[in-house]
Formats: sequence, structure tokens, C-alpha cells
Amino acid sequence: MNRVRQTHDAAALVWRKSSHSGSDGGDCVEVATAARAFRVRDSKRSGSDTLAFTHEGWGALLGALGSRGRQAS
Repeated sequence: MNRVRQTHDAAALVWRKSSHSGSDGGDCVEVATAARAFRVRDSKRSGSDTLAFTHEGWGALLGALGSRGRQAS
């Protein structure tokens, strides 16, 4: 995972809000797919820094989160 400064290209990305985010404006993240990375940002601070994950890193994160959820069941 790399922390990157948001640039004009990040503003042009199509951002999707997490399906786990509520409509009340609480804790939400948004994800966009870029050419070489998945970008993640806080939906309440869309002009701030974003996190960038390589495709491999994103897959590892989702795998770890998925296995964590299965262990809790």
C-alpha cells in the first residue's frame, strides 16, 4: 500500500461508495479503479489524500478481510 497525493487524474476517476456505507453520512469509503492501482478515499474528505493499492495488494486485502469475516462466523 502506498500513500499518494491526490492529483487531477484522481478527481477524474469514477468513485464507488462502499456497499456497507449507510445513507446517514457516517464512516464511508469510496473506491476507484485506475490503470495501475485501486484508489481508496474517505467519502467525507474527497479532496484529501488517497490510498493506492496495486492489483495484487488489493486482492490480498480483500482476501484477508474475507477470511477475517469467515473466522468470526
